Amino acid sequence: MPTFPDNFLWGAATAGHQIEGNNLNSDIWAMEHVSNAPFAEPSGDACDSYHRYEEDIQLLANSGLDSYRFSIEWSRIEPERGQFSRAELEHYRRVILACRQREVTPIVTLNHFTVPAWFSRDGAWGQEGAAELFERFTRYVVGELHALVDWWITFNEPNAGALLLSTGALPLGASADDLAAAQAVLMEQFAARVGGVPGVASMAIPVLAPHAVENVFAAHRFARAAIKEIAPAAKVGWSIAVHDFQAESGGEAQREAILAQAIHPFWAAAREDDFIGVQTYTREVYGPEGRIYAPETPDTMLTGWEFYPPALPHTVAQAHAYTGVPVLVTENGVATSDDEARIRYTREALLGLAELIADGVPVLGYMHWSLIDNWEWHSGFAMTFGLIAFDARTFERTAKPSLGWLGRVAVTNGDSLDDELVPAFAGQD
Repeated sequence: MPTFPDNFLWGAATAGHQIEGNNLNSDIWAMEHVSNAPFAEPSGDACDSYHRYEEDIQLLANSGLDSYRFSIEWSRIEPERGQFSRAELEHYRRVILACRQREVTPIVTLNHFTVPAWFSRDGAWGQEGAAELFERFTRYVVGELHALVDWWITFNEPNAGALLLSTGALPLGASADDLAAAQAVLMEQFAARVGGVPGVASMAIPVLAPHAVENVFAAHRFARAAIKEIAPAAKVGWSIAVHDFQAESGGEAQREAILAQAIHPFWAAAREDDFIGVQTYTREVYGPEGRIYAPETPDTMLTGWEFYPPALPHTVAQAHAYTGVPVLVTENGVATSDDEARIRYTREALLGLAELIADGVPVLGYMHWSLIDNWEWHSGFAMTFGLIAFDARTFERTAKPSLGWLGRVAVTNGDSLDDELVPAFAGQD
């Protein structure tokens, strides 16, 4: 029988820019609206979750899930440098209270890729004082909200740029070639839109320059120290994107090079944290000639990724072994229009996770990506990861069978993973 700890967190995850809509003061919004933007479509209203967050949290709670990971948008809180919005802070306080009123644990991410346009205008993570600016934002938010939040994630996938450099692809759906073209053609337009100078104005993601990467590491340390000063009992970590990197004979050196550049330094930085966030979906296999691509099957994800549930237990085990700290699964899921496949994938991944826990690996919780179908960066709205669907015209939510199924897993603390796979529908009230 699967065994999960009594205090295990069962939940789902989202990101502000991907679900809220109209994040007008962010760098990504600015880039979405230049000529020939490198996105399939703009985020626009997204899921309108800025106004409909209570409905989303209610659906999560109705299903039986007990945790919700979401982000606070820096560009809403500090729309201009040094100008903090009390109204936007209170909006996020209401989101957190909506969780707590439904006995849902809020897990708050402070940076999920996007930054204020003014921060990009001045050089994003490459500018002098970038880490201190993020620390100031962190102190403002945590100082106001710490009594309501016990779990803080400083950065989502700060290793995205390192993954791009080492593998040629980003977890958010763009290739190195795509981004090179975007840089050459679009950065002058982007600089003009954010009121900056070409060569200085910069997107916050991906972080490529070594000094910018160092600033992100410093920002994480500063933010962690600030949170611990304000709320010593709070749990603090950051979430690292990692595929299950595997090697066939002759591919070991490339696998190790990827880990050395894109994974291990970011895991090492978590050794002083309370947990390491693991975000994984699939595997990448390398041989003597480079990447070996899996043949396409009916289960191949809409992203083109291989349907490979064992990626989760494999990477969780590796992360804990490297860091020595407990693991929180901050993202795991599948982009598919076949909800039965989503359930199969998640069940197999969780059964593997249960085996790790039985072997003594400390795993604190599981956050499914994502709670609701959303705007998936360069791919637009085409990649359906959600446990909930929505109508782009009316914003009506429809819980998928996978939400009810995962909620039952949560209510039984994993015991129902042994049940026959008969999808259950989540409550709609």
